[in-house]
Amino acid sequence: MAPELACQARDFRLRMSAIGTETETALDTTRDRYGRTVHPGVAAAALARRNKEAVVAYTTHLAPYADALLAAARHALDRLPPARHITGWRTVLDSLSTSAAEIRPALDRPAAPGSAAERAQHSALWPHLAVWADHGVIASSLADQHQRPESTLTREEQQLWTEAAQAAQRRGELELTESWYAADGQPITLAHLIEDDNSTMIALRGDPDTPGWQVIGHFTHEYEAGRALPAPVPPGVLRADVSWFNRPEPAPEVSLQQLTRDVIEGRTAGDASDALLIATQRGHDAGPVIRLQELVETASQFATALETMQGRQIAVRLAALGRQIDFLAREVQEAAEDLGATVAVLPPHRTPRPRTRPRPAVDTAPPTPPPRAPTTARHR
Repeated sequence: MAPELACQARDFRLRMSAIGTETETALDTTRDRYGRTVHPGVAAAALARRNKEAVVAYTTHLAPYADALLAAARHALDRLPPARHITGWRTVLDSLSTSAAEIRPALDRPAAPGSAAERAQHSALWPHLAVWADHGVIASSLADQHQRPESTLTREEQQLWTEAAQAAQRRGELELTESWYAADGQPITLAHLIEDDNSTMIALRGDPDTPGWQVIGHFTHEYEAGRALPAPVPPGVLRADVSWFNRPEPAPEVSLQQLTRDVIEGRTAGDASDALLIATQRGHDAGPVIRLQELVETASQFATALETMQGRQIAVRLAALGRQIDFLAREVQEAAEDLGATVAVLPPHRTPRPRTRPRPAVDTAPPTPPPRAPTTARHR
């Protein structure tokens, strides 16, 4: 049954997520404070353990069901209305099929347990297992797709509810709560329509920030709405080559907190200059100011990719902030270079203050603590 097949794929992804989290925790212990791997042997053992556990998870949850799941997903895809994502989903299903074909022979002819050949075999399978963990949700969503009516309202009711919702939006009394895409590529949004201190849950079809959206239903609560409205499909990704399960090794990075401490503990102008230059350096081991610029610019790309009016407006703001951070970084670099060129040290009258306090005399009694207010015991 399609729901059972979809459930198997979800169980595999959940197990892979747990394996990924456990592996990241283990790899963190092999890195220094800047993210550099300093215990490569321990890191290699953690990755080998990850690969082995992933093979076990696939064998348990997906191996007996992968072909049937893909067949059900293709059958459901053929019945969907034309949309921009259909071609991409076919490509994803083809990739899943290719990965399943690559995994199958290794499961049929496993290497000797604990051998170097087994570790090599599992390492070769990991990219294909990661493909299923990353994108199997598309196959499971297709297999479990249920056709539902587009609207629960008549044409006249739809027009009345749409006009009421548009009036509430102009008053600032239309509160959006949740959004997803239906199988035809159109956005569905849940909102609370507030009129005379009464709130009604409604569903909108289209971008609520542009003209042309319509109300397609009103409901008592979210559960009723979820059962009546078109089912959600998996959201897209910002970049097509992204993989949660195959993240690149993080570049070495010095935190702003550490750089601030370096300035506080520094004695020469060069110490403060070096901290500022590290914060604004570019390249593979970019400093935190440049990382902030990358974050803001990437968030701008994300807002644009939402393809909504509000998203585009926010993208423009974030892009402008990215340019300001770039200007700030260059100004900080110039100031750091000037600071380093001063060839100066802190004057000696800025004397340190020892942190240890003098011990009390041996025959000195400690001060009597103030009386404590009575407390009531709490029982679990």
